Amino acid sequence: MRQVRLSIGRKNHRQKMSKPLFNPQTANAVELAQLLGHGQLTSVQIVEAYLAQIDLHNPGLNALISRSPRENVLRAAERLDQERNNGKLRGPLHGIPIILKDCFTTASDLGMSTTCGSLALVGAKASKNSAIVQKMIDGGLIILAKANMTEFCGMKMTYMMPGWSAHGGQTLSPYVRVIEKDEKILGHSAPGGSSTGSAVSLSAGFAPLAMGTETIGSIITPTSRNALYGLKPTVGAQDTTGMYTMTEFYDSPGPMAKSAADVRELAGLLLDKVFDSPDMGSWKDLSVGIVDPRLWTMDESMCRQHDGSAENMVEEYESMVETLRKSGCSLQYPFAVPDLTGYPDTISLAHWDFKNVCMPEFLKVFDECPVSSVEDIVKFNEENKERAMPEPYTEQNDLIKAMNSNDPPEAVDEIKKTLRGKARTVLDTAFDEAEVNLLVGTCDSAFCVHAAAAGYPVAAVPLSTLKYNGRPFGLCVIARADGEEALLRFMAAYEAAMPSRTVPVL
Repeated sequence: MRQVRLSIGRKNHRQKMSKPLFNPQTANAVELAQLLGHGQLTSVQIVEAYLAQIDLHNPGLNALISRSPRENVLRAAERLDQERNNGKLRGPLHGIPIILKDCFTTASDLGMSTTCGSLALVGAKASKNSAIVQKMIDGGLIILAKANMTEFCGMKMTYMMPGWSAHGGQTLSPYVRVIEKDEKILGHSAPGGSSTGSAVSLSAGFAPLAMGTETIGSIITPTSRNALYGLKPTVGAQDTTGMYTMTEFYDSPGPMAKSAADVRELAGLLLDKVFDSPDMGSWKDLSVGIVDPRLWTMDESMCRQHDGSAENMVEEYESMVETLRKSGCSLQYPFAVPDLTGYPDTISLAHWDFKNVCMPEFLKVFDECPVSSVEDIVKFNEENKERAMPEPYTEQNDLIKAMNSNDPPEAVDEIKKTLRGKARTVLDTAFDEAEVNLLVGTCDSAFCVHAAAAGYPVAAVPLSTLKYNGRPFGLCVIARADGEEALLRFMAAYEAAMPSRTVPVL
């Protein structure tokens, strides 16, 4: 097991108080669970350490949008410690803290809001947790806080900076700490996708686990840019009742963590599976096609390259290929996967689903809510421009397009059917012709669009950092439908073969 810097004080109370019990930036959930099991830590001590880290560093990063009251989380930790002492364990993550993206509805008695970053939803109250939140609580997890996110996962204004919301403000990368002037939406100082707050919370050491959601790249990109491990499971594999999703076609919630083992444990809870393959961590029966990073890049309109940054990424990418090959990975490089030419309009689907399916279902979960429709949200923003649409985010063009999305359901269903069929044909042909079960590309590209359109599971793993500004970047890995175990096996074998992830200096 990878060693984490732990310093357990045993001699007396003064020693325990004077030294940190563990490093919150590097300790992972599986390691903390082992210490809990050995009686070397309590959940109360773990929670107190993360709360102290949040107090110290969240003001400079703005990763969190709401926090559960201190007495609430300490009471939950005490209860779980008592259960452990009585021989009751709810699961392998019993007593471990987690942070949730602010689209997972939490019951009001937990002391946190659910706003998706929108001022229009401030004050909404729910008496029940969303299905996934309740599953996590039943599994023994402690919800510390809700993470800031791109407002409505980006369904407000085109080219809004990831990690910004009217309610939560702008989340910053703990590696870069600034967003450069006139930065592009996925430029090298931009913090990631809509799950940015969740990812920053992890790399800053606010919790060992976090939950995000992904439409197209919303887990993968911020995971990559925070040197983390993340997973978007197969679309439709989880019960998303009671939570916000932008679309039913693309969206899937998923775990984010600092180790492959942590992702595996949380994915098992979410998917009601035990991922205990005896080959976990080995390359046995895994075959990988790795695409050319020179072909899979981002357009300059999305990300400007600086000071050899493109060459830097290719160099690290090809070094990774050699490292994996030497470690025993069966791989093909460079491996050709067709581009996205010929796909139907992907954005119109999001507008239609948001207005006609997802928002109506989401707003039903609240017992009290200031708004009841997309039209209400648009009206609220217009009436509260100074707060809801401040410079430079003075538009709500995507919300307006969604509000006016009135195509017949049959027409939208046909577009969805065509898109899913084309995407699966592209990927299945690649898998079959080369006899590989995983496809790997760079996260700094549109590679994950294939997975989103196909509804296939996709993962992210850390690779290196840019010499330009220290920002991490990583790999995107795609499997077939319900291929989560192959992705988790890849993560474990990759982690064992590659250097440790880079930890930001706060």
